[in-house]
Amino acid sequence: MTESAAGNAYTGTTECGDQVRSPWRDFLRTETGSAAVLLAAVVAALVWANTGPGTYRTVWDTALSVRIGSLGVSLGLRGWVNSGLMALFFFVVGLEARREFDMGELRDRRRVALPLVAGACGLAVPALVYLALNAGHGTEHGWGAAMSTDTAFALGILALLGRRRLPPGLRTFVLSVAVVDDFVALAVIAFAYSGHIALPALLTAVGLLALVLAVRAAGLRQGAVYAVLVLAVWVALLESGIDPVVTGLVMGLLTYAYPAARDDLERASGLFRRFREQPTPELERTARRGLASSISPNERLQRAFHPWTSYAVVPLFALANAGIGIDAGALSRAFSSTVTWGIACGLVLGKPVAVLGSTLAASAATRGRVRPPVGWGAVGAGGTVAGVGFTVSLLIATLAFHGRHLAEAKIGILTALLGASLLTWAVTAVLGRLPKPLRGRALLGSAEPLTDLAVPVDPGRDKVRGPHDAPVTVVEYGDFECPYCGRAESAIRALLADFGDDVRYVWRHLPLTDVHPRAQIAAEAAEAAAEQGAFWAMHDLLLDHQGALRFADLRAYAERLGLDMERFDRHVRRHAGAARVAEDVESADLSGVSGTPTFFVNGRRHTGAYDIGHLSKAVRTARQRALLGLGG
Repeated sequence: MTESAAGNAYTGTTECGDQVRSPWRDFLRTETGSAAVLLAAVVAALVWANTGPGTYRTVWDTALSVRIGSLGVSLGLRGWVNSGLMALFFFVVGLEARREFDMGELRDRRRVALPLVAGACGLAVPALVYLALNAGHGTEHGWGAAMSTDTAFALGILALLGRRRLPPGLRTFVLSVAVVDDFVALAVIAFAYSGHIALPALLTAVGLLALVLAVRAAGLRQGAVYAVLVLAVWVALLESGIDPVVTGLVMGLLTYAYPAARDDLERASGLFRRFREQPTPELERTARRGLASSISPNERLQRAFHPWTSYAVVPLFALANAGIGIDAGALSRAFSSTVTWGIACGLVLGKPVAVLGSTLAASAATRGRVRPPVGWGAVGAGGTVAGVGFTVSLLIATLAFHGRHLAEAKIGILTALLGASLLTWAVTAVLGRLPKPLRGRALLGSAEPLTDLAVPVDPGRDKVRGPHDAPVTVVEYGDFECPYCGRAESAIRALLADFGDDVRYVWRHLPLTDVHPRAQIAAEAAEAAAEQGAFWAMHDLLLDHQGALRFADLRAYAERLGLDMERFDRHVRRHAGAARVAEDVESADLSGVSGTPTFFVNGRRHTGAYDIGHLSKAVRTARQRALLGLGG
C-alpha cells in the first residue's frame, strides 16, 4: 500500500482491513448499522398506518407506469418496491454468497454441505410447524411466510447482543444459512406464489439469461450492457407471472469474486504513472479502467449497491409493507388466529430446533467429519437468531394473504421478530455465565479452522522473533519502504511486550517495487545482515528510517551495527539475498497477498486494523483456541 493522505497512525489497515475493508467485514458492518434503520422504518410504518390509514393505503396503492410506445409496465407503488427494488437487495445477497463460495469460508467445498443442510431444514421445519397449526383452517397456503430469516436483522442482533460474547465465525455461519434460506425462499415465491405462468415470456427470460452468460464468457465488462440485459430479464419474468425478484439473486450468484492479483496491481500502477507524467483525458480514462479491472466485479458491485439496499431499499420495503392497524380488537383476533401463531411458532421455535438439530445430526452421521465452524452453544444462538423473519416473510405474506389474514400474518412476523430477539439474548446470557473453559468450547467448537497461509512457518528458514513454541504465530508480509509497515511496527512491538511468551512474530519480505523502488535493495540488505546474525537489528533500523534507504544509507546502518563491511558489501552488491526474498514473494502469491502490510494470525488472514487493539483481539482469540486444543 502506498501513503494515503494524512491521518491517524493507526487508521491504516491490512489489505483487507478497516480503511480498505474486506467485502465480508464491510457487509457485516453495513448490515449491523442498517438494522437500526430498518427497525425505525417498521416503527414509522406502524405509526403511519395507525394515524393515517387512508393515506397509507392510498400512497402505496398508487399506480405507476413506465412505457415506451405501446410497451410498458404498470404496477402499484408497493409492487415496484416489492418486485423491483427488492431485486437489488437479493442481488447483494447473491454477491455475498458468491464471494463466500469463491474466497470465504465456503471455498472449502466440504463446508458447503452443513449450511445447505441447516438452511434446508431451517425452511422445512418452520413450514411444517405452520401447516400443523393451520391444517383444516383454509390458511395452509401461507406456509411460506414462516420460513425465511431476515439477514439484516439477524446480523444486527448478533452484533448488538454478542459483540463481546459470540465468535466471529457465527456470523459467517448465520449468513451462509441465510443465503440458502433466501435462495430457496425465492424459488418458493417463483413456483408456489406466482400466478399463471406465461410460457413464451418465461422462455424469453431464459434466453436473455443465456445471452448474459454468453456476454460474460466473451469477457465484456461494460456495466451498461449487463444493466440492459438484466432489465429485460426482469420484465420478461414479470410478464411470465413469476415474481422477478429472483433476477437479482441469480445475477449475484453469477458474479465472480477473486483477490486482486499483484500483476494486475502493478499494471494499474504503471497506468497511473503514465497519467501522472501526461495527465490527459484519454490516459485518465485508461488508468481508471485499469484500476477498476484489478478488483473483482463482485467486490466493486457490493461496494456500489450494498449501502443503497441496506439503508434505502430494505427500509423502504418495510415502510411499504409493515403498516398495519393495531388496536385491542386487532391484537385479540390475531392472537386467536392460527396464522399468527403458525408464523410465530414456526420461526421462534421451529428455526432453532431445525438449525441446531440438523447440524447435530449431520455431525453425528459423518462421525464428526462435518462440523460447524463454531461451538454448539454458538450454533444454538445462531438457530435462535435465524428465527428473526421479516423481509422475505413479509414479501411472501403479501403474496399469500389479503385483508384480515394478511394483518394476522404481519402481527405474527412482528411477534417472531421480538420473540427471536429475546430468545437469542437469553441464550447469549446463559453462554456468558458458563465456566471459562466450558464457555470456550461451547463458543469456539472443535472444527479445524481454514488456513489462509499457504506456506507454513519454518523456524529453520523464517525470521522469527519470540519463542519458537509460542501458541500464537503472527506473520507479516512487509515492505521496508511501505509507510503502513512503519506504522504497524510500533503495534507489533507493543504486541510482543504485552503477550510475552505467548506470541512469536515472523517477517516475510514483499517488496512492492512498482511503488517503492528501494524496497528490494532494503530487503536484500536485511538478508545480508541476517547472514551475520543481525536481521532483527537491521529490520528495526530500516523501519525506523524508511525515508533513507539508498545504498549509502544501508552501509551506514551496517556500520552502526558493527557488521563485517566487506561481507555486507559483497552480499548486497552480488544480490545474494535476492533468491531468499523471491521465496517470500512466491509464498505471498500463493497466499493471495498483494499489499503490505498483510498479517496472518495462526495461519488465518487478519482482516482488521493493525493497531494494537485489533491485533491484540485477534491474538487473544487465537490463543484461546490454541490453549483449548482447538487449533488456530
